[in-house]
Amino acid sequence: MTWKLFFTSSIGKKFTMGLTGLFLISFLVIHCTVNSMVFFNDGGEMFNFYAHFMSHNYIVRVLEIGLFAGLVTHIIQGLLLWRQNTVARPIQYNVNGASANTTWYSRSMGLLGTLLLFFLILHISKFFVNTKIALYGNHGENDAAYNLFNEMRDEFQNLWVVIAYTVGVISLFWHLLHGFSSAFQTMGINHKKYTPIIKTIGIGFSAIVCVLFALIPIAFYLGWIS
Repeated sequence: MTWKLFFTSSIGKKFTMGLTGLFLISFLVIHCTVNSMVFFNDGGEMFNFYAHFMSHNYIVRVLEIGLFAGLVTHIIQGLLLWRQNTVARPIQYNVNGASANTTWYSRSMGLLGTLLLFFLILHISKFFVNTKIALYGNHGENDAAYNLFNEMRDEFQNLWVVIAYTVGVISLFWHLLHGFSSAFQTMGINHKKYTPIIKTIGIGFSAIVCVLFALIPIAFYLGWIS
């Protein structure tokens, strides 16, 4: 089998999804850690310091390219797999109910992924774009005056933004709950001894990351962080 046939096959798509999923999970650890600096409640000093470091570190900026490539690949392969599964089984089984063999969120990855896509568009438009404009615009002259903490505080005074972020994070939780263990399984790590451990770690990881992400807009809106 050639590489082209492999990556266009069902197995290849799942492998790509698993590989890019693990890469995105590692990014979430870093992103969540930096964002959680706002809970120091020091006027954004700690958060802005690390955000500035991440945006000016050349290694991170190179990895950022890989991140976007992985994200786009993950989305495309996910949509292709969802369409492929839908076409292959247009009529659901009547005898053996799907709920008896699988969880609802594993059957709803297409919907959860779509909600996450809208959430990512909102997140990129609200924060990522402005950060890059400040970094690269006018040869970086605006960068020194740019304060991401203040921008977050201002944006999260809007209730609709807070609600949208909360819904997005809830979707992320369910997506991770299935995707974490599924990614390891796709990579061939599937053993009766280790799989339960991986699933437990996945539940803990999904809960901690998503609770922290959800608390940030809520804390800003309620004035817990100033």
